[in-house]
Amino acid sequence: MKNNNIQEKNLKVEVDFLKNIPPFNDLSGQDINRLLQNLRVKLYPKGTLIFSQDRTDIDDLHLIVSGGVKLYLKDEENIIILKEYRSAGDYFGALGIIMETKANLNVEAVENTNCILIPKSYFQELINTHTWFAAFYLKSFCEKYIHAAYSELRKKKDVPKAESSLCLFSQDVAGIIKGKLHTCLPDDTVRSVSQKMSKHRIGSLLIKDSDGNVRGIITDKDLRTKLLAKGLNSDEPVKSIMEFPVKTISSQSVCFDALIYMLKNRIHHLAVERQGDIIGVVTAHDILLLQGNSPIVLFREITDQRKINNLYALPKKIQGVVRTFIRDGAKANNITRMITVLNDQILDRILTLLIEEMGSPPVPFCWMVMGSEGRKEQTFSTDQDNAIIFEDPDSENQEDKAREYFLKFAKKAVGHLAACGYTLCKGDIMASNPKWNLPFSGWKSLFDHWVFSPDPKQVLHSTIFFDFRPAFGKIELAHKLRKHLTKKGLHEKIFIHHLARDCMTAKPPISMFKKLITEKTGKHKGHIDLKTKGMVPFVDLARLVSLDHGIAATNTLERIESLKEQNIISDDFAARIRESYEFQMRLRLVNQLNMIKHGQEPDNYINPSELTDIERHTLKKAFLLIGEIQSYIENSYHLNLG
Repeated sequence: MKNNNIQEKNLKVEVDFLKNIPPFNDLSGQDINRLLQNLRVKLYPKGTLIFSQDRTDIDDLHLIVSGGVKLYLKDEENIIILKEYRSAGDYFGALGIIMETKANLNVEAVENTNCILIPKSYFQELINTHTWFAAFYLKSFCEKYIHAAYSELRKKKDVPKAESSLCLFSQDVAGIIKGKLHTCLPDDTVRSVSQKMSKHRIGSLLIKDSDGNVRGIITDKDLRTKLLAKGLNSDEPVKSIMEFPVKTISSQSVCFDALIYMLKNRIHHLAVERQGDIIGVVTAHDILLLQGNSPIVLFREITDQRKINNLYALPKKIQGVVRTFIRDGAKANNITRMITVLNDQILDRILTLLIEEMGSPPVPFCWMVMGSEGRKEQTFSTDQDNAIIFEDPDSENQEDKAREYFLKFAKKAVGHLAACGYTLCKGDIMASNPKWNLPFSGWKSLFDHWVFSPDPKQVLHSTIFFDFRPAFGKIELAHKLRKHLTKKGLHEKIFIHHLARDCMTAKPPISMFKKLITEKTGKHKGHIDLKTKGMVPFVDLARLVSLDHGIAATNTLERIESLKEQNIISDDFAARIRESYEFQMRLRLVNQLNMIKHGQEPDNYINPSELTDIERHTLKKAFLLIGEIQSYIENSYHLNLG
């Protein structure tokens, strides 16, 4: 009995570990119990070569409980050409088991490392009996590096091919085209087209003229709805109900980008283009098959709502979609893009239904979002930062009506957004504030005032507005305002100088001895505000240099990419900024999801003591890079001269 008690006590550690890491956290209690009977625990001292490339037979899947390992490949000259670290919660050995090969990589313990070992036979059983379990590994195998490393090795010798993975973030759209391309002529009747689609069991046809030029597309939905809506009969030419122009995407684009494009444009069919020729059509359903917990389902649920209050509960469902993306190894920037698209759809539906309720506005307008929303970097702890820009009215009477309508409209919209869980801005930077609900000429004057103002406080308070982007309505108004800013004033040296000085105020939370500096008192004692202390300096750099060089992008990493492409910053500097920013964003997202899981309100504070050694090391590198960023700004903008 005593030995059994000891065994149960020891197993509790493994049970708690497995219940908190994907995909094991989704196994049933029965599966977990069987797993506990098959696993064993092993300690690898620092420096142990656990797997030897092309030599070690893999008998167990290794789950890292504590410590860390490095994975690397060597070429024929014994030179390491690739290296990656994995820490607690990660795994190794799955690729070789599934492919039934020897170890593809060298795996070495970089510190004393405890692992749970799951026998090959039982792991294969889980793979074969749980499709979602298999999908996790098929989608996450070393996507960041294995293909690049193997391509280098293939130049010298034949090596086993890396796995093929139908992953939303790595599969190009050309790879999911089904069957050959079917077309029809503009004058073909609706009846004949319908019969052709039925015969080939397809949901769309491209419409080409006699010269082979694509003129439009017809879908099964068009046949069901437009024919009846227009009161047409089946002998009508298909050109009378076709969609044009045809929306296209490059064959080299990944499925994630195709999905984003479909969601934004509210379409379900997308033509795939290669070197100017359309080679096929992909559908939302084709992409849906790649992703179990798909955003398409949530998107449809949002757009189907006819009452605003039915939207209130839907933002919480975004968490489930994002959790799947994180589990599948998606990059943080892709995750925040998806959060932004879904949030934009909720906003779009609220404002659309609100216009139906209040009637059409007196003049066209655009709902703008700013801050993290404007940068497409929303997480789960984001407040509202929005504004309204409307066309200059023709008369004083029309202006009075416009101001009255848009202020009432904004107050209702902000209230509905708050009910959805998007908290009110503490600084009242919202469209419900008359200061941020202006005609186009008013916004031009306001931005001109900020740009030409010698007051550094005004510049500091205005930075959030320079990240604006259009989210609803007549988007040309926002683009026109951005064009005005690019042409006039952003090269104004006083403004840029104040903006550069503001970038120097943040102090990275790391000491001269490379120790992380946490909050000393208060509610967040022992924590670091990852947003303001870690990420803001990266955001500030990207905004400053982009505004100075007339770059219109608002997303931080898009700005960095544009700066690199224009040779304003070096490739190496850009790569390190991207790596550090992505790491912090992912850390922030995972932390917020964990807080939500435990019933806590998500925020931006992390506890370094809860990170692995490798995570802390990576975070320190990110914070040290802030010093380089500030040195770059100081030298580029001559701040050392006063």
